[in-house]
Amino acid sequence: DIANDDFIRTTEPRHRAAVIELLQRCHDAGDIELDTYSGEYCVACEEYYTADELLDGGLCPIHKRPVEHYEEENYFFRLSRFEDRLLDWYASHPRAIKPDHRANEALGLIRGGLRDFSVSRTSLDWGIRLPWDDAHVAYVWFDALTNYLAATGFGDPDQDYTAWWPVDYHLIGKDIIRHHCVYWPAMLLSAGVELPKGWAVGGWLLVDGEKMAKSGGNAVNPLDLVDTVGVDGFRYYVLAETPYGSDGDFSYDGLVSRYNSDLANNLGNLAARVATVVAKKCDGIGPAPHPDSPLAEAAAAALAGATHAWDEVAPSRALEATWSLIRATNAHLEANEPWKSDPGAEVDAVMGDALEALRIVAILASPAVPTTAQAVWERIGLDGSVADQRLPDAAAWGGYPGGRAVTKGDPLFPRIAT
Repeated sequence: DIANDDFIRTTEPRHRAAVIELLQRCHDAGDIELDTYSGEYCVACEEYYTADELLDGGLCPIHKRPVEHYEEENYFFRLSRFEDRLLDWYASHPRAIKPDHRANEALGLIRGGLRDFSVSRTSLDWGIRLPWDDAHVAYVWFDALTNYLAATGFGDPDQDYTAWWPVDYHLIGKDIIRHHCVYWPAMLLSAGVELPKGWAVGGWLLVDGEKMAKSGGNAVNPLDLVDTVGVDGFRYYVLAETPYGSDGDFSYDGLVSRYNSDLANNLGNLAARVATVVAKKCDGIGPAPHPDSPLAEAAAAALAGATHAWDEVAPSRALEATWSLIRATNAHLEANEPWKSDPGAEVDAVMGDALEALRIVAILASPAVPTTAQAVWERIGLDGSVADQRLPDAAAWGGYPGGRAVTKGDPLFPRIAT
């Protein structure tokens, strides 16, 4: 259930046009110059390292493999000229990088001194040739990073790339902060292109304290896990278990525990018990909520907390806020015990409030569990797509209309035996 509006390859003509445009702008600004560089180079990182940056034995600090000594004549982007400009930009946009400790990491890289980086090679026959020197082809960063701009129409005189640019966020991993939060903004400043509005920097998913990677032999196949907990269950675990920006340590037991606790016992149980009581006490027709329900305050708090957390790219906090409404609704049902009461106005009031809470939960949870949220939406009798709802108005208390058929269906999250 992942959808994309566009798919672009770096071999496409529109990408070539964007790379040439960006290169030419930076060259015209005097920030790309021919030079010779000699140093230790990690092919996997596509990055030069100084001796004090390498691990014992001359190993790359990221890939823990030997580096190679390179000496060659390339064009270089004069990153060293951009320390003050980058620091000034970040000072005027203090919340551009989230979370804060990743912003501090990027600022530390800038303050620690910037080295010019190579942007071309003569040893390659394939690639995009520099517009002012066809003996050189663009290498790595002016080719790879410019793909973000290429997708917006940058470099095409018939398109207004600013309709899509600047983007709200680049979503990146912590190991590419240098390239995305130092190299890239400097390149854009040189070219006179507006910088992205923000970067959201994620941590690593670890196994036994080590970065998960196929090359390290400790990768977990998500398809195997999906067979156990479903796509929504796995996505929820990844988003809810670890604060965004920090490293998370994966364990199967932790996955099952989170699934059973939050999804099976809380959300799944709430949806099932509401449908069961409505079927038995309300003839299967959902009542409307009470405007002065005690759950209205809990719903407002969940909406405010989830909205703020998603805006801060803090999905674990957003989901915690959302699940606070699930817990409050389960507690409301336990306190009133409508399954013990005779059908009537009191039961209708309790169940109408619970249905309204479920409606709001479906909206707030939909980024993490979209298929499940849509199922809840339909089971409480609502039309259309939950993904089309827009905050804050859609989650204001009182939106459930009542008079809709409510169905139970199969368990949303069957409990996993442990």
